[in-house]
Amino acid sequence: MSQTGTLMGFVHRRRRGAELFLLVLALMVGIGAYAAVGLGVEGVVPADLVGYGGWLTALIVAAHITVRIVAPYADPVLLPLVAALNGLGLAVIRRLDLTYEAIGLDQHTFARQQLIWMTLGVILFIATLVLLRDHRVLQRFTYTAGLIGIFLLILPFLPLVGREINGARIWINVAGFSFQPGEVAKVLLVIAFAGYLVLHRDALALAGRRVVFIDLPRGRDLGPILAMFGVSMMILVLQNDLGSSLLFFGLFLAMLYVATERPGWLVVGGLLFGAGALAAYTFVGNVQNRFNFWLHPMDHYEDTPGSYQLVEALFGQGWGGLIGRGFGNGFPERVPFAYSDFIISTVGEELGLAAIMAVILCYGLIVERALRIALISRDGFGKLLAVGLGAIVALQVFVVVGGVTGLIPLTGLTTPFLSYGGSSLVANWVIVALLLRVSDQARRPAPRLDPGDDAGADSESTQVVKLR
Repeated sequence: MSQTGTLMGFVHRRRRGAELFLLVLALMVGIGAYAAVGLGVEGVVPADLVGYGGWLTALIVAAHITVRIVAPYADPVLLPLVAALNGLGLAVIRRLDLTYEAIGLDQHTFARQQLIWMTLGVILFIATLVLLRDHRVLQRFTYTAGLIGIFLLILPFLPLVGREINGARIWINVAGFSFQPGEVAKVLLVIAFAGYLVLHRDALALAGRRVVFIDLPRGRDLGPILAMFGVSMMILVLQNDLGSSLLFFGLFLAMLYVATERPGWLVVGGLLFGAGALAAYTFVGNVQNRFNFWLHPMDHYEDTPGSYQLVEALFGQGWGGLIGRGFGNGFPERVPFAYSDFIISTVGEELGLAAIMAVILCYGLIVERALRIALISRDGFGKLLAVGLGAIVALQVFVVVGGVTGLIPLTGLTTPFLSYGGSSLVANWVIVALLLRVSDQARRPAPRLDPGDDAGADSESTQVVKLR
């Protein structure tokens, strides 16, 4: 068979059986961890283990059946990875609930609320796959998605709905419910960035002046990155949120580099970020405090909540060692917000460094699968969409784990699928659905052409060249 025939004749296997087997292992992790929490903290198997396990299994099976029916060629590894992380997160949050309840605090329903948010996330996951049969439809809404995303970022500034929590104004309060609109905005902005870069990447890829073996972009093409830099600085200064600022600017810079393949954009973006960070450190008190807590945590341990939080988290992870103290044998409740921003420190204290490495490996596999999807995608929009969605997970995990372990200053983001937080969990389930939709489109067999049609054969050869 010719090389052209070999390439066009290759068909990806559906691998839904492999996905089901991996989902069984993921459910064993989630339900097993929940049972271990009951045994470690209370000394007995949780009374609601059957009901909890049944509900968790029903959600995952419903997601699997939906993928099997409407996206049969989708990646078989993504859903099991997400299920394992979400199940482990629920167990760790339940462990903290039991401790809060034992010491007389009212905060003892986080796990139940998180399970409700997971249910909503799976429902939206199913709806996304059922209603969105072709991801390329999203390219029509490039500018609409961008405008809505910017509007969602501005919402917390409004006086009636905006709400400030722990010094960051990133929440809105509607009908008694708090929501982080930035979590939805990040998905919409990925769609907007992907659609924009597909149309303008040729112009943005043109080289300008060459400096030290690097072709810098032309001055006339700096508009998009300067605009995104301005948005990220607005988030940093007005919302007092370092984490979201890093996420959005880093996301756009990563997608811009992938679209143009020009290292010069990384140089320009790095210089802009460095200048912005220096200005923020000089003029924004919250950013300056975070840097001081990071550089000199023990100097403010007794009188500053932020420094106390970081030091207690580091002590807990150090005490956990390689294999951890075991569920119920640590004191993760000493760390403020151990169920959300600092859930990684809880995992490190009670399950050890080995568990943190396993969790990071799961996130690494999610990013790897997203990049693999981008490589095999047949259209430019799908490639950039998959890269952007994978970059969200990579950047968010880096800044969260880096902050909790003292590698970089604290940023206040949640750990995807693991931390408590409804808006984050729901948005991340939608991200996985979009990745699976792009994957299904990329792995699906190409339409067969009539072998006797010479024009069709020429078109087929042209398509192979483009894919290569």
